Formats: sequence, structure tokens, C-alpha cells
Amino acid sequence: MLTDPKLRSQVDALWDKFWTGGLANPLDAIEQFSYLLFLKRLDDRENAAEKQAKRKGTRYQPKVPKEMRWDYWKNMKAEESLHHLKTVVFPKLVGLADEKSSFGEYMKGAQCKINKAGLLIEACNLIDQMKIAEQNQDVQGDLYEYMLGHMQFAGRGGQFRTPRHIIRMMVKMIDPKPRERIGDLAGGTGGFLVNAHQHILERATSAGILEYDEEGNPHHLIGDQLSAAERTFMSSPKYLRGFDNDSGMTILRIGSMNLTLHGIESPQFFYRDTLSKAFDDEREYDVILMNPPFKGAVDKSTIHPTLPADTTKSELLFLHLILRALDMGGRAAVIVPDGVLFGSSRAHVEIRKRIIEENRLDGVVSMPSGVFKPYAGVSTAVLFFTRGAQTKDIWFYDMAHDGFSLDDKRTKVDENDIPDVLACWEKRGDKSFSDIRYSRIGELRKMLAPMKEERRKTQGELNRLQFETILDNRNSTTELSNITDRLSKIESRISPLQSELDRLTRQFWVTKEQVKANKYDLSASRYRAVDADAAYHEQPSVTLERLARLEGVMLDEIRELGKLVNGKQ
Repeated sequence: MLTDPKLRSQVDALWDKFWTGGLANPLDAIEQFSYLLFLKRLDDRENAAEKQAKRKGTRYQPKVPKEMRWDYWKNMKAEESLHHLKTVVFPKLVGLADEKSSFGEYMKGAQCKINKAGLLIEACNLIDQMKIAEQNQDVQGDLYEYMLGHMQFAGRGGQFRTPRHIIRMMVKMIDPKPRERIGDLAGGTGGFLVNAHQHILERATSAGILEYDEEGNPHHLIGDQLSAAERTFMSSPKYLRGFDNDSGMTILRIGSMNLTLHGIESPQFFYRDTLSKAFDDEREYDVILMNPPFKGAVDKSTIHPTLPADTTKSELLFLHLILRALDMGGRAAVIVPDGVLFGSSRAHVEIRKRIIEENRLDGVVSMPSGVFKPYAGVSTAVLFFTRGAQTKDIWFYDMAHDGFSLDDKRTKVDENDIPDVLACWEKRGDKSFSDIRYSRIGELRKMLAPMKEERRKTQGELNRLQFETILDNRNSTTELSNITDRLSKIESRISPLQSELDRLTRQFWVTKEQVKANKYDLSASRYRAVDADAAYHEQPSVTLERLARLEGVMLDEIRELGKLVNGKQ
């Protein structure tokens, strides 16, 4: 999610230059932008590695040939720079990774389609101004998504990008380990795999080396505490695997470049329709992190025979696929539309039953409907489950805020439940943590009860005064202002306590028996206990008395009108 307005305007300017420079096909513009961005980030990575070597007092071993470095060819004369890019840099891109890797496979067809030297230099200067090295960990995917927005492609078929902060939340909660096989069966631009790799390195980097930026992103992830065996596994093809069914290959190239830039020397990110008969992976993964597409239906004739034949809904089929692909004891974190939680069709109930009865449903995080805006306003949730374990009690969190406004602008706001989600998840088995939380909930309810009663009585006074002011046609501005001000002060005392109570009650537990009794419904709203404030209602006797008074006033008015009418006749 690209939230920086300055960066957006720079991308817009670059888009315009590509368009006016002869790249009339929007996909060509996006692809060429991705290549240039990759080369810039490759150079930034080399510079960072060189500085890190100096800090450690070790010899710097370049991984990228000098002639491919951004500052080397970009500073040539314009025509020379373009010629060098086409004849030297692009042909050597394939050699940056193992031929058996997805990077090696998909970069074979990479071509520089920029034919104007001036356009190349302008594009490079704009990319320099973006200060890519200072942006978040997966800025290439964010920029790609933003440029797709120009084409109105993003979000079609349910294939919209998962916000970085949601991915980080899911990765922290699933907590992948160095020797685990990690997969994403609908990988997009590889964000889940990149963040899983970063998480493992962060956990294995000494505290004195780590640094965090304003966004909370870790830097200097060298993994100095990893064992030799762990490093060996993390360089094997089994470590990180991703798949996507983008037949145009643009996303697959970006995903492969993304992984390469984050230290995966032999990325495994391939074209595959993982719901089809061509994908046979079974018990191949210890961790699966996903946001599968969930719009439309899948062609029945192509679905793998191990998947259920009674539905073509991709969101349900992917859950069955994950259970097949996970090894016993393997863990998954997957985003699903809310319909999966409460859908009443046989296929909906069956997959929920299977996850709960045959495996362990560890947790459900219900997310607000604006998380995927501006591409979609659909409400979603994250399911966390473990294959082959036994479900007992299920942990729920009913998230209301993710740190951004829930409109199309998605600007940063103070309200953010994610830190509390992570704290509650990490300490969900800690009885003392729960006891303190529940004790505070009790305290807040006791504190709020007299305030809410005072508010209810004040609302009654305001209601009475407003009625009498209108009925008697008198000016009670001062009195009305005083009572309105008093009500506002009561609300200001209630508000912070109520906000704290709302947050504390977002986490709760539900027994397997409760869920089973409700046809395995997993909607947070079905189980969350919410304190309903007593709304002010006037006593029926008072309401009747006021109606009688109103009727009397109306009769008096009718009589007066009658006199006026009769007097004119």
C-alpha cells in the first residue's frame, strides 16, 4: 500500500514520461519500471553490504559485476547508457541467480524496451529522487500495485495486494523458524515469503546489530546467530516456495526479483495454478502464509481430484488445498472473506467442520472492512490453524482499527489494534495475563456504570427541557446550553474508559462446543459479549401526559384559528 503522497506523485510523473516516451502499452511501462527499480535496489543492496563489511572489519565480496551497477552505467552519456543497458546489463541479469531458480527462468526473456536515451535518463533520475533505499521492505510490490491502479486492473478477480502491516502481523503470529519449509500457493509479488524470511533473520540477529526505522521495520538483518545447518537449509530450494498463475509473467518476474533482492539466491517462485491437476504437492510445507484470490469461480474440469467436487468457490478450495499441502503439525495463516466464516451452504459448513474437527483452529482475527480499500471494501478475517492437532478452545480477536483510515485514502491514524492483537496472541496461554485483563474489564464496568446512569438522567432532563421550551414557546437558551455542556462533560469522562473497555473485550475465547452448536459459525460478532448501554426512554406515563398537553395546545390553536376565520366572514 503506497501511502506516501510524494512517492505517489513521483510515480505519476514517471508514468507520464513512459507514456509520452513511446511505451503506449501500460504493461510494458510497468515491466520496464520494475526492471529499473530492481537494478536500483540491487545497487543499494550492494552498497549496504559493502558498508556492513566495513563495520564488521571483513573483506567485501561483490555479488554484482561493476558493469551492472546502477551508478556505473547511469552516469554515462545518454546514448551510451542506453546501449550499455541493452547490450550488457540485461543479458547478464540471468546470471545473477541459479539457472534452476525462478529468477533465472523468467529473466531469460527480459528485454529493455526503452528506445529513447532521454527517457531512460529521466526515468533513472526520478527513481533516484524516490530514495528507494529509505522506503519499506517491499516497496517494489507497493509501487507495482500503485501503477496497476492506473490501469484499473488491481482488485479484479480478488487478486489485490495484501497491505504490508497485515502481512507482518500474520508472519509474527505464525512465527516461522529457520528449518521450516514455507510456502505461498497464490504468491502475488512474494510479500509473504519476503516477510517470513525477514522475520527469521530478525529473530536470529543480535540485538546490538538490529536497528528499527519509524515504521518499525528492522534493518541490518545478518542472521549472525543462525547455525551452519540452518544457513544451509535456508539456501535450499525447499526453504521458500511461491506460486502464481499470472500467465503474463510480469508478477512472477517481480516476485522473483523481490526474493533475490532480499537475499534469496535461488528463488523458487513459479507459474502454477495450484488448484489444478498440475499441482500435486502434499505434506510439503511446515508453514503456509496466504491471501488467496476469492472472487468468482474455478473451472470444474481443471480442479485437482483431491479437492472437493461440490464447490467451485476458490476461497473454499484453497483451504482444502492448504490442508493437503501442509505436513502434519504444519501451521497456516490465511486471509478469507467473511462469507467463509458464516456461509450456510454445505461446502462452507464442511470446510469449517474439517478445520475444527480434524485439525486445530488456533485463532480467528476478524478485520475491518476497509483493510483492502481502495481495491475492495469486503470484510475479511485471518484463520490460524494447525494440521492434525486437536481443537479445544478457539481464540478470537475482533479488530476494529489497523492504524489507517478505513476509506479509500487509507491515511495513518492513531487508532491501531495490531499491537494488542500481537500481545494477546503471544500471551494467550498465560493465565496471569488473562486474569489482569479480565480484572481490568470488571473495574472499568464498575467505573462506567454510575457515569452512564448519570448520562441517562441528564438526557432525560434535556429531553424534558426541550419539550417544555417548545410547548411554552419560551426562550431557555442558557438553561439548554448548560445542560448540553453538562452532558458533553459526562461523555468526555466516559469516552476514554469506554475505548479501553472496547479494546480489552476484543479478545475472547470460544469453546469448540459453542461453535459446533452454531453450525461451526466463526463470526466474531456471534460470540463477542458487548455491553449494551441503556438507552434513554421516557416513562410511558410521562409520554402520555405530554401527548395530552400537546393535544390541548393544538385544540387551543384550532379555536383561535376558528375565531379568526369566523371574524372574517
